[in-house]
Amino acid sequence: MKTIKRLFSHTFIYKSDSVFTIVYNLLFVIFNLASLALFIPFLELIFKKDVPLEAPILPEFAGGFFGVLEYITGYYQYFMNNFLFEYGKEKTLIFICVSVLSAFFLKNLFRYLSVWHLSQLRMAVVRDVRNLLYAKSLRLPMRYYSEEKKGDLMARMSTDVNEIEFGVTSSLQLVFRDPIDVILTLAVLLYTSVELTLISLVVMPLSAFVISRIGKSLKRTARQGQDQMGRVFSIIDETLGGMRVIKAFNGLAFFQSKFERENLKHQLLLTKTFRKKDLSSPLNEFLGAFVMIVIVFFGGKLVLQENGGITGEQFIGFIIIFSQLLRPIQSIANNVGMLQKTKVSLDRIEEIMELHEGILDPEKPVETRPMEEGIRLNKVSFSYGDVPVLKNIDLLIPKGKTVALVGESGSGKSTIADLIPRFYDVTQGQISIDNTNVKDFLVSDLRGRVGVVSQESILFNDSIRGNIAFGRPGASFEEIQDAARAANAHEFILQQENGYDTQIGDRGNKLSGGQKQRISIARAILKNPEILILDEATSALDTDSEKQVQEALERLMKNRTSLVIAHRLSTIKNADMIVVLSKGEIVEQGTHDELIAKQGEYYRLTQVQG
Repeated sequence: MKTIKRLFSHTFIYKSDSVFTIVYNLLFVIFNLASLALFIPFLELIFKKDVPLEAPILPEFAGGFFGVLEYITGYYQYFMNNFLFEYGKEKTLIFICVSVLSAFFLKNLFRYLSVWHLSQLRMAVVRDVRNLLYAKSLRLPMRYYSEEKKGDLMARMSTDVNEIEFGVTSSLQLVFRDPIDVILTLAVLLYTSVELTLISLVVMPLSAFVISRIGKSLKRTARQGQDQMGRVFSIIDETLGGMRVIKAFNGLAFFQSKFERENLKHQLLLTKTFRKKDLSSPLNEFLGAFVMIVIVFFGGKLVLQENGGITGEQFIGFIIIFSQLLRPIQSIANNVGMLQKTKVSLDRIEEIMELHEGILDPEKPVETRPMEEGIRLNKVSFSYGDVPVLKNIDLLIPKGKTVALVGESGSGKSTIADLIPRFYDVTQGQISIDNTNVKDFLVSDLRGRVGVVSQESILFNDSIRGNIAFGRPGASFEEIQDAARAANAHEFILQQENGYDTQIGDRGNKLSGGQKQRISIARAILKNPEILILDEATSALDTDSEKQVQEALERLMKNRTSLVIAHRLSTIKNADMIVVLSKGEIVEQGTHDELIAKQGEYYRLTQVQG
């Protein structure tokens, strides 16, 4: 029931389609039953030998639920006998055939109309859930992507979200169609023969018990299969992202073997899931046949008895209607099994939706103003889980000055750069801009003040123009060109097939490493940020380009608050202050000349690099 409620919370957002689906399903149930019930007067007409000698008497309404059934049956019997009395058997037979055909037409019309609305409903729900999941993935903290596999998130967005589509159909049928179909059919069967109906109710629970056991087993296997699909997606993502390295190190056979192994596990689990799911239908059909044989045996005995309480035509009508009772029961069993799979997918989706987003906006944000003093890190510590990365960092980055961070790999340089725009939040201490905690600004406002050029050039499958203007979508073409010139990118862009409108492919793979880096720098220049973070911004450039871009960056950083992370110490000699980090702590700080004179850690690093 909880699974159904969770599905309905998404479904009944679309009230019109939901109501029409329910109403048309109910009309389908009514006319489905009517189309079968109309066979009883057809059978009676065939078995009757004589036409009534006088017009029948109109029945009276006795009240109560079964009184309604009795009155409807009696009135229809009266109508048919009167029709038979006036027009004879042949015309009555034609009328019955037309009535049955009309009932079948209306039944299937309402069935199609319900499916017509349901198709819109279920695809809208799938779209909404996928939108919510994608929006959540954008808000998740960077920590999530460093700890989890992206392929698992992709699997939840594809396979698990698709299961929601089938769950919407199953839940609506399970609540608003099949139970009502069963109740109305049982009412007609009870009215026709109480004894036969009770016999069927004694043996039918066997089917429900067997199917429920299969459903529980199905849920466990479905969860394993969907988790395994996440692992398969992760290998695909890992392979596509590292194709250059895989080919360079002859790792094709290794990854092919790894993928086939995990894909085989998924195939075996999926096969097991479908086998369990598909077992319910033939097993239910066999159990239904068993129930039918029991009813035929006892019903036949009642017909053969002189006072059995049921005629031969009524017994055949009972069998026809009872055969249709198995359909909604089978549908209930199948839908319950489907909801078991849907529950697994809902759980996996909600695991993501319930994750703490980590980086939240304050309830009462502070309005951003132009920086006057600078950025201060006050006793800042940070840990990845239980692993400390920064310890008690005190640092001032004055407005308009360039501060460079140097140190061995793993010393915490990039972590400091990530803490300023709140890609992560500090574990202890505080980062402030002009004595205002960065947590007191709207995240969007804070990041709007920061421009980042990272060591890895992150470009998108768009045009060169679109990538440069990513931070300022409304920028003019002249401004985009000026930014490209400042980044030493304008000339190579003009040499491309379509100039600034050239599509650069997935992750910019149509460009060289140096070209991608210069596009990234142009993007940061165009944004014209108040705070500039350069994480090895020139690392992918050749010597000539590096010199030109370094000059452009120095012009850009002039009178701008800049944080530069560098491994090549020659690029940061002119920084206003150099901060040397070791094992998450500041061990030295000063200008290049001051640190060289100390002959400490910075001096050692310069000697290592020659």
